[in-house]
Amino acid sequence: MLKILDRYIIRKFLTTFFFMLAVIMLLAMVFDLSERLSEFINNQAPVSEIIFSYYLNFIVYYGNLFSSMIIFVAVIWFTAKMAQESEIIPILNCGKPFHRFLRPYMLAATILMLISLVLNHFVIPRSNRVRLNFEEQYYRDAMSIEDYHAEFPGNRYVYFNSYFAERNTINDFVLEQWDEKKDTIIYLLKARTATQDIKSRKWILTDFYERRCGYPNDVLKEGHRKDTILPFEMEEIAHRENIAEAMTYDELKEFIEREKEKGSGSVPMFEIELHQRTSYPFATYVLTIIGVAVSSQKKRGGIGINIAIGLLIIFIYIFAMKVTTVAAMNVGFPAAVAVWVPNAIFGFIAFFMYRYVQSR
Repeated sequence: MLKILDRYIIRKFLTTFFFMLAVIMLLAMVFDLSERLSEFINNQAPVSEIIFSYYLNFIVYYGNLFSSMIIFVAVIWFTAKMAQESEIIPILNCGKPFHRFLRPYMLAATILMLISLVLNHFVIPRSNRVRLNFEEQYYRDAMSIEDYHAEFPGNRYVYFNSYFAERNTINDFVLEQWDEKKDTIIYLLKARTATQDIKSRKWILTDFYERRCGYPNDVLKEGHRKDTILPFEMEEIAHRENIAEAMTYDELKEFIEREKEKGSGSVPMFEIELHQRTSYPFATYVLTIIGVAVSSQKKRGGIGINIAIGLLIIFIYIFAMKVTTVAAMNVGFPAAVAVWVPNAIFGFIAFFMYRYVQSR
């Protein structure tokens, strides 16, 4: 049963968080619009598309991405204000233990954590599809890829010289299929250009050369055009690095498995995206405890000192995340470990800070 104290702190927590979130997202929108406005005008982006397809989803994505940090600052802000106004002293002096004072904070943090989890796994991937499609249409540079090579399931290897998104066309396409021992090519397909029909999903090859190897019955074919089905899609070959942002949990797991079979070097980046969708919301608990521990004591310097300490901790936390992420992408550090290590480290820090404040 929630007491008056619980309702009071939860209300302050949530109202401060959503107020700060609204202010920060408003400023982010203003800065983003000032940077993109000329491109929106030049590309004749409709106002309704800008508002509902782009900025509405922009707020959802970036608001949730930085929610843990905003929660931390919000906790420090209103808790330090309570401490400066001597609201916390009578609460603790009336015989209530510190963990009882912390309880409404954790209840509010749980509400925000659950919201973030639902957004990360179910809502944001779908909203990102709308946002990224808008970006592709109205202000992103046309994607191009050069010197592509990858391995696909079935001992198939794909090579091409270049790809241009504006024409959705691959140049100098090569497909090789090797035997089980990978000693001998059993199938070879070359084409000057290759593209995939959106509706039929058939590949259209021009100026193609095809060879089925198998002495003494080699089969050679040449021609101007060939319509065929290949065991992969254009999206698997030509995609931006942020494609994972628009995938649901199950889609992303399947995509990672396919990328592993291809031997893609981007697998760690996609695995980090997968695990961050869970680790970031749980950081809410850690940062809430640290925030309460930092700001629940009245300080001579006022709220400013608490805010400064909070910003320093955020900087260190972000730095730790970047270090472990780089380690996962470049030196083979497991992605799951890399994503959760900052939470574990700061979890220990939160525990010791909690014990220190509790003992005072």
